[in-house]
Amino acid sequence: MRRREFLSLLGSAPAAWPIAAWPVAARAQQAAMPPIGLLSGVSSDEHYVAAVRKGLGEEGFAEGRNVAIEYRSGDGHYERLPALAADLVRRQVAVILAVGGTASALAAKTATTRIPIVFSHGGDAVKVGLVASLNRPDGNVTGVTFLVNELGTKRLELLRERVPAATVIGCLGNTANPNFGSELADLETAARLLGQQLYVQNAPDDDKLDVAIAGFVQQRVHAVLVSADAFFLSRRVQLAALTARHSLPAMYAVREHALAGGLVSYGTDRTDAYRQAGVYAGRILKGERPADLPVMRSTKFEFVLNLATAKALGLSVPDKLLALADEVIE
Repeated sequence: MRRREFLSLLGSAPAAWPIAAWPVAARAQQAAMPPIGLLSGVSSDEHYVAAVRKGLGEEGFAEGRNVAIEYRSGDGHYERLPALAADLVRRQVAVILAVGGTASALAAKTATTRIPIVFSHGGDAVKVGLVASLNRPDGNVTGVTFLVNELGTKRLELLRERVPAATVIGCLGNTANPNFGSELADLETAARLLGQQLYVQNAPDDDKLDVAIAGFVQQRVHAVLVSADAFFLSRRVQLAALTARHSLPAMYAVREHALAGGLVSYGTDRTDAYRQAGVYAGRILKGERPADLPVMRSTKFEFVLNLATAKALGLSVPDKLLALADEVIE
């Protein structure tokens, strides 16, 4: 069962941009196959790439026929993104699609003020400095945002329903992520309201991942909440194996974690956000300006439950929780 909601446009007012400084439409007309740079903070995921291609297709563009795509992935390592973004600028791509985390969008924005950038990220695009306004992005950047921090309370509630005795919750975070500080603040507030205690572990690389999970075991946490992060998503199979090894129920923000063996996920349906980013990239290739394309917000959510993992952990699944799930993995 898949719940379908909607994608809302936050505004429509254009902002001025000097025509002389905007060579994109001319380049798109001159080039038989304009190149798009796809800059991602996570390792390659064909599911999301397919969503981008679908969005481009809605605007009449097909990879290999009338558009080329240059793929660059940081594989969860944020420090690699600036060099990857600079490489796309050197290759003079027509548009940069920055996905898989806020860090990729920020790296692209730092690398160029002329090449159009379309982002798809979770968080406040104004607060992190991607755009001046959602309705009037201004400059060369626009895109799609989706909720992350605001869903922390709901994730903790769902985790408590799944593990009713869980009062001490491990929070796995990554301080290299530009969004983690604000996400943690919201989680701490939510935990206090729910009468839960958070024990935080930072895992910015592979070496720290094992250490963090071991720390949760030492602290005898009842369950783990994994923050939304490109590195964790790139290591989703490893994370699922680690939490299973130590019999730790875990809640995630992205469905791919549940598909990889994690217990449960709740968050925005990113497939649709990536599709809309592809639509915006196609519209820019046709000559529209990022400043004229208001930032959109995805409001389509999904709750995914891995029933096989629940059984392996010895957890019963209430019927009401099964009824709430958009997808149940047997």
